[in-house]
Amino acid sequence: MNLPSRLPPSPYLTFDKEAWAALRANTPMTLAPAQIEALRGLNDRVSVEEVEQIYLPLSRLLSFHVEAVQSLYKATSQFLSGSQPKVPYIIGLAGSVSAGKSTTARLLRALLSRWPGHPKVDLITTDGFLLPNAALKAKGLMHRKGFPESYDLPALIRFLSDIKAGQASVAAPVYSHNTYDIVADEHIEICQPDILIVEGLNVLQTGRASVEGEPVLFVSDFFDFSIYLHAEEPELKQWYVERFFRLRQTAFKDPSAYFHRFSKLSETDAQAFAEHVWDTVNLVNLRENIAPTRLRADLILYKGLDHGIHRVDMRKL
Repeated sequence: MNLPSRLPPSPYLTFDKEAWAALRANTPMTLAPAQIEALRGLNDRVSVEEVEQIYLPLSRLLSFHVEAVQSLYKATSQFLSGSQPKVPYIIGLAGSVSAGKSTTARLLRALLSRWPGHPKVDLITTDGFLLPNAALKAKGLMHRKGFPESYDLPALIRFLSDIKAGQASVAAPVYSHNTYDIVADEHIEICQPDILIVEGLNVLQTGRASVEGEPVLFVSDFFDFSIYLHAEEPELKQWYVERFFRLRQTAFKDPSAYFHRFSKLSETDAQAFAEHVWDTVNLVNLRENIAPTRLRADLILYKGLDHGIHRVDMRKL
């Protein structure tokens, strides 16, 4: 007698789009179509319907988590008979190049800031913690930009540690996609937000092991909740190439842009160049460093070829 096969146990609950959308309950839509358009990335196609079906339920879930942590903070302060420094709730967002992390981060920021009480929500990307181009060139790492070794990890750890220590103001460096480099002597100040979203390629990576008992901290150690944005490799490659062509017609036209020279390539050469960069840089980084961290996330958003999210995996408590 053939018994039905059983799926191996999973630490995640899996929802299709319809089941996840039902978790919105009566959460009101707080973003107008024009606002969603303004938050959309260069090559993203997120719709009002998707915001209602995917991002509103997610913002509802996150608001429950934030409220629970804030209640614990109040109880702890009462236990200690005194107020403690305000510590932001940190959400980490990881995923490949061209997966749509920036749009997802901006949408979550906008939605979370509109919940009752209007929490202050800030957003940083780990691009600001890339080593300056001069340092990357000196180390022979320009072709590895975006790989873990291209970041100033100690500076990022210090930044997150200061945030979690409740410091009133913490400075983060600024990265320019136009110059493809860190902006010297420019910083953004993060001043005790209720929620901080940290978006980046490798934010869920564990990195090196301890050496002779030396304590090691990872970026994800500072996260209260983490999200991974997943898509299959062929889709990611297609989106990357499409975005490259869009940039050729927009940002690359600026003579001051680092990639201005690529605006003058023929269509054939541009296609070949974009595919080469994907195959030799971004795909390698994805396979070696980014994709292996997916199952470390508390929640995974699965995208299809149309950029739409069709499945949500949520880690069981």
